[in-house]
Amino acid sequence: MKSFFKYVLATITGLIIAGVLAICILFGVIAAMVSSVSSSSEVAVPANAILHISLNHDIQDRPEKNPFEDLDFKGFKSRKTLALSEVVGRIAYAKNDANIKGIYLNLSDVAAGFATLQEIRAALEDFKTSGKFIVSYSEVYTQKAYFLASVADKIYLNPEGTLDFKGFNSSTLFMKDALDKMGVEMQIVKVGTFKSAVEPFILNGMSPANRQQVESYLGDIYQSFLANIAAARKIPVATLFAIANDYKIRNAEDAVTHKMADGLIYKDELLAELKKRLQIKDKKDIPSIALVDYKVKEAPKGDFNTRVAVLYAEGEINSGESSEGVIGSETISRELRKLREDDKVKAVVFRVNSPGGSALASDVMWREVELLKKVKPIIVSMGDVAASGGYYIAAAADSIFAENNTITGSIGVFGMIPNLQNLLNNKIGVRFEGVKTGKYAGLMTELDKPMTADERVIVQAGVDRVYRTFTKRVAEGRKISVAQVDSIGQGRVWSGKQALALGLVDRIGGIDKAIIAAAAKAKIKDYKVVEYPAEKDPFSSLLNSSTEKVKVWFAKEQLGDSYRYYQTIQSVTKNSGILMKLPYEITIN
Repeated sequence: MKSFFKYVLATITGLIIAGVLAICILFGVIAAMVSSVSSSSEVAVPANAILHISLNHDIQDRPEKNPFEDLDFKGFKSRKTLALSEVVGRIAYAKNDANIKGIYLNLSDVAAGFATLQEIRAALEDFKTSGKFIVSYSEVYTQKAYFLASVADKIYLNPEGTLDFKGFNSSTLFMKDALDKMGVEMQIVKVGTFKSAVEPFILNGMSPANRQQVESYLGDIYQSFLANIAAARKIPVATLFAIANDYKIRNAEDAVTHKMADGLIYKDELLAELKKRLQIKDKKDIPSIALVDYKVKEAPKGDFNTRVAVLYAEGEINSGESSEGVIGSETISRELRKLREDDKVKAVVFRVNSPGGSALASDVMWREVELLKKVKPIIVSMGDVAASGGYYIAAAADSIFAENNTITGSIGVFGMIPNLQNLLNNKIGVRFEGVKTGKYAGLMTELDKPMTADERVIVQAGVDRVYRTFTKRVAEGRKISVAQVDSIGQGRVWSGKQALALGLVDRIGGIDKAIIAAAAKAKIKDYKVVEYPAEKDPFSSLLNSSTEKVKVWFAKEQLGDSYRYYQTIQSVTKNSGILMKLPYEITIN
């Protein structure tokens, strides 16, 4: 009886907790819906105003709309996201908006890759051609923030602030010793001297080949970074290199001395200058609007029955349906088929931002790109990264666009099978025993014993076959020999600028240039740009989604910039089969 009451009490307690959580979520959703409805209308742009750009939010190619975005209650405040097209489009609209007289850049750190920043920077440069001003002010400039700020007519820094300018670094976490202590052996099969995705699991440091490729593409991206700043600030590249190399900017005064900043001022002094530029009397407020609120609606342009479709593929490549941070082969293949069969769609821009993933899923999507190319133009626009499987799905396109600082290439294949025998048998005392009907029935599923020599030969043969297919696909798509692909393949990572010289991409430029090229190839002028897949309403998505999606939304809000580490762990635990992925997650600081 006592046990009965204990279970009843536990059940009641669980129901109460579940009810409270449901009510909290319900109120949250209602609050977000109310906020969404109230914010869906256009925010009036005041006359004689400045556009305030802070970029203190995530910037993705096409983020999934989060129903909790406007949610703000005790203990929880959401992070807004903006699509790259929204950032660029709003800056472009402001260029011709009579109410907008200039831009105030208030940048500290920017959560985006350098190829994304390059497209935003190009939009800012184009804005300046209108004759309107751009003024930048911050207490702290990271290198990414300064990359954008360098476009400004005037760069100001707080007198006690900092400007971080010291060169790039990219590091990798190596786990061999930790795995050894746990009794875990990672059994590796791969093709490609430079295919270093496996190194963190089997080495305690970078191999010479990996160090060579990282130094090469990191140095190339750094040179592009310096060249952009040099042109804007009229400082020689060699001088900028020396400033960073010797870490000459150690305080705010140094930034002015080396002409990286135009002055040291406090916020009140900045406001006074902005008022002077806008010819505002001292006691009046400065009319302004934040970029996230600048939701202007342009008059419809182009013939809706003549479309250039922009299809977004962002994240790691897996089989199945797409989800947050995952390119699902079923989703993208289905969309490519629809675009191929839709007579209104005259050309396609395939926007790829992916480090790769499943070899099988990559080939499934490659097939649909190949079929689409036979009936209408398809142009690939590479984002921050389009490498390994991300390059595989791009290779068949008519033409490929990338930024100088896009990460691409990594034409290589690997398989990684853990051997947990020491961990299970000796560390925690767990053993498996089973029955097999065939000699190889346990291949790649028996993790409590090492692969035999015969099994390793079988797996290696599979990896070799996938690599041959990969190089063949690239050779056919790029119209070069398989031998030439192999010579620049071997898993090696390249910058977009290097890839152009090697023939892996055709043009340097962002998505706007890719759209123009797609329309030109289709020989159309009066067209409408339409984005795919069709965007789902966030609230219907919430009501129809699994608990996994809700967990992702909340994890992103709570973890912020650290969410990518959570994603990496999830990726490692879910990967299976033969993979085509980048050497590791590339983060440039």
